Amino acid sequence: MTIRLVLAVSLDGRLAPPQGGPARFGGAGDRRALEEALAWADGCLMGAGSLRAHHSSCLIHGADLLAQRVAAGRCPQPPVLLLSRQCPPPDLEPHWPFWRQPFARWLLTPAARAPTPGFDRVLPLPPWPQLAPGLAAQGLERLVLLGGADLAGAMLAAAVVDELQLTVCPLLLGGRHTWLPPQLTDLPGRWEPVDQRSLGGGELLLHYRRSG
Repeated sequence: MTIRLVLAVSLDGRLAPPQGGPARFGGAGDRRALEEALAWADGCLMGAGSLRAHHSSCLIHGADLLAQRVAAGRCPQPPVLLLSRQCPPPDLEPHWPFWRQPFARWLLTPAARAPTPGFDRVLPLPPWPQLAPGLAAQGLERLVLLGGADLAGAMLAAAVVDELQLTVCPLLLGGRHTWLPPQLTDLPGRWEPVDQRSLGGGELLLHYRRSG
């Protein structure tokens, strides 16, 4: 099981502008890197707070990447696994694009009950150390974590994130919306570089794997 956190961040480590709202500062290179990660993945983990901020999830648009998944006998888009402490998650509006996007929707929640309208599957959300084995039992071996910051921070603190894929964008944003909650300290583990490359437009991709 591999869980990879995929984010676009500013030079000063921000996910969003100071006033908040969805971040849309990644360019074409970042978009391609994101789609390549989605094509690699068996599923996408996403916090309910991120869904409330963006109203949608990410899709693969590249025809070559879609063809590769279909040729391998995989669904064109990986399922989205929404993590929520409440069931059903509060404040999700039925008109959001998320409900019409072409992927399966799974809900992971400690208050699991079935059925839950809008979701194809509902699974219990275990303590973090049991997350990877539980999802592997569902046939999910490679997962992309799309955020948000609180979810990423909790999973990093629990040492269940294996890889970081960060696109560093040539912007200084300021504000409080850092890619990890500022109250986190003494995060476990060291990280070793796997890849780094220019994505064009001043963007730099950094790919790390947790050592040990």
